This record gives sequence, C-alpha cells and structure tokens, in this order.
Amino acid sequence: MSDRADSGEIAVIGAGIVGLACAFHLLGEGHRVRLVERGGVAEGASFGNAGAFAFTDILPLASPGMLLKAPKWLFDPLGPLSIPPRYLPQITPWLIRFWRASLPDRYRHSLVAQGSLMRFAAQAMESMVAAAGLSSHVRRDGNLQLYESEAELAASQPGWDARAKEGVEFEHVRGSRLAELQPGVAPRFVAGTFTPRWQTVDDPHHFALALFQAVMARGAAITHGEVKAVEPAESGVRLRLADGSQLAVGRAILAGGAWSRPLARELGDAIPLETERGYNTTLPPGAFALHRQLTFGGHGFVVTPLSTGIRVGGAVELGGLKAAPNFRRSEVMLRKAAAFLPGLNTEGGTQWMGFRPSLPDSLPVIGTSRASNRVLYAFGHGHLGLTQSAATGRLVADMVAGRTPSITLDPFRPDRF
Repeated sequence: MSDRADSGEIAVIGAGIVGLACAFHLLGEGHRVRLVERGGVAEGASFGNAGAFAFTDILPLASPGMLLKAPKWLFDPLGPLSIPPRYLPQITPWLIRFWRASLPDRYRHSLVAQGSLMRFAAQAMESMVAAAGLSSHVRRDGNLQLYESEAELAASQPGWDARAKEGVEFEHVRGSRLAELQPGVAPRFVAGTFTPRWQTVDDPHHFALALFQAVMARGAAITHGEVKAVEPAESGVRLRLADGSQLAVGRAILAGGAWSRPLARELGDAIPLETERGYNTTLPPGAFALHRQLTFGGHGFVVTPLSTGIRVGGAVELGGLKAAPNFRRSEVMLRKAAAFLPGLNTEGGTQWMGFRPSLPDSLPVIGTSRASNRVLYAFGHGHLGLTQSAATGRLVADMVAGRTPSITLDPFRPDRF
C-alpha cells in the first residue's frame, strides 16, 4: 500500500456499526469519507450481538442493585457477570471506577444521560433506517422480560419506575397475557414485563452490511489495515498503519470499539475502556416458535428470533482482548434456555464470542481529543452500539459541522474520568 494524502477527507477508524453510522451521516452532509478497518466489515461486536434496538435499556450496569449481586456473580466463572481471576489485577482500577459510578448521585446522572441519548437514538435510527433503505431489516415486536417469582418482579420495580420517569412504555403481564405474548414458556415464569417499543433486526450482521452498502453507494472509500497511531498534523491528521504506510486526512473519527483505548492513550486521553466478552449460540431457523426477543434478566441472557435462526446469548465476562474464549459460558446459557423454553431444539448451533467496549458508567465517549479538535471519539457503547449507532453518527456530524449538538455532549466527554 502506498502512502496517500487528502486533507479534505475524513477517516473513520472502524467499520463496525458505529463507524458505519458515522460515515453514513458525514457522507450525507457532503463530506468525503474513508473507512479504515483492521479486519472485515462489521465482523466484531457488530457481527454476533443480540440484534436489539434497546431504546428502553437506560439503566446503567453500575447500579446499587448490581453491586448487591456482584460478590456472588463476579467470581463464578460461568455466572452472568464474571472476571477470570488472572485478569483481576489488571481490571481493578476499572472496578473501582465502576463502584464509584454506582453511587446514587452518579448513578442518577448516568441514568438521565442515557435516557436523553436513548430518546435521541430512537429518532436518529428511524431516520437512518429510512434514508438508507433498511426498513425491511427491522422488526417491531417488542421485548418480554420474564420473572420466576412475584418477588423478582417486585425487586425490578424501582428500575421500571426509573424508566417510567424517562418516558419508557411498559406493561407488567401474567397468565393468559403472558402466554399470548410468548406461548411455550416454562411455568416457572409467573410474570413478565412487555416493552412494546423495543425493536430488533433480522440479523445484526446483515443489517450492518446493508448499511455498509448504503455508505459505499454514497461514495465512501475503504482501506483495510490496522491503525497503529493517530498523529495530529499542521493541516490535518496522519494515520500510521501496521504495514508501514500512512494516510494523511483532514479529520479522523476513532470508532474502533474495544480496540480504541491504545490509540486514545497515545493522544493523551486516558480513557478507562474495558472489554465485555459476550457469548452466544445461534440455533438453526425453526428451533423454536419465538414471537419476540425474550430477556431472562435473573440469568443475564436473551433469546432473539433472527432470520438466520434463534440466538441465545448475553452475559458479561470482563476478561480483556487476549484470553481464549470460554465457550462453556455459551453452553450454560443454552442449557438454561432449553429448560426455560421446553421444546427448544438445541442441535446444530454455532457458538460465538465478541468484544464489547465498556466504560464504568455505561456511557460512551463522544467528543474531541485533547490532542486536536480534528480527532473525534465515538466508542465505548458497551452492549448498546447497535442501539446508539445512528445517534452517535448524527452527533459526530454535528461536531464536524460546528453545530450545537442535538443533545448535550457533556455527559459523554472524553475527559470526564
């Protein structure tokens, strides 16, 4: 690859769903855009996620309720939230920040910020789906969260009260209404909460690839290579790639998901990004007559109907980028799903593990690098990258244009830590 320079071009580092949404919005405003991708397009967390537009999921992971469960969960190697013991020394500073983020005032701050971003995300996604011709990929079936006791439902009520204050619609259901929303659930589940405005996609990878085609149709270019350094220059930004080549561009948008932290650190921004390793198994189509996405919150996983099959996955393993996958986690979720959904055919599944970029307060980083206002950050969305992708793209376009952003960016600024 030869060196090249184009001071009028914007480089978007990362061709996952967030990077693609940024590129789509920038192209829509007349900018020239080049995607720079270390692997295949949308082959990271954008490939195997649960496929939800989780606009009602406004509760930060770091919450007082979560911390009550954490001692039991964290060191269970197959639990809903776990840390491999060998990784504990490395992640301890992040855990301290996570604990601080759960304090009542900080938790409320994050919840309000997330609510604001989610309301905007719903509007932005609707607009992007229409403009990119992606409507056929979107399902509007809602989500059903299931509880094994009235006590479990009651324990969840403060979270639903918080959602209600942020305008989230929901319905607690039992008996025939529960069976209507999803027949065939094991009788151990006595109640549920239905969120009608929750949406899913037919398959998250298919959705991302369709957006990629829309981006390319708008005139984007793509370079395949790993960015090793982002260097502000006198008239723009220089990207140094692993193969020794360079790209000189006018601006750079860092949307590299779980791989963003080292590049930001070299720019002087110490952002405490960690990696949630998510697991799933995708069963063949017809494995179960699933009407909508089901959430088993007490067990930390969801079951999603896709055009490509039934996906059983979730859980959080805070284990970094280097350790080999522990697919026993996928197997545990699949066994539970078979017990919770009698009749589920668990044969012929495909296992997957992906890296979610996670920050202690559950909010992404959307803002400008301290090194240069020509370098913008758009990463750290945790398990909400698909949900918040269009909103992030709109906000990045606002910043590039010098407009007042559509929502305040103060809660998401890179230097908040």
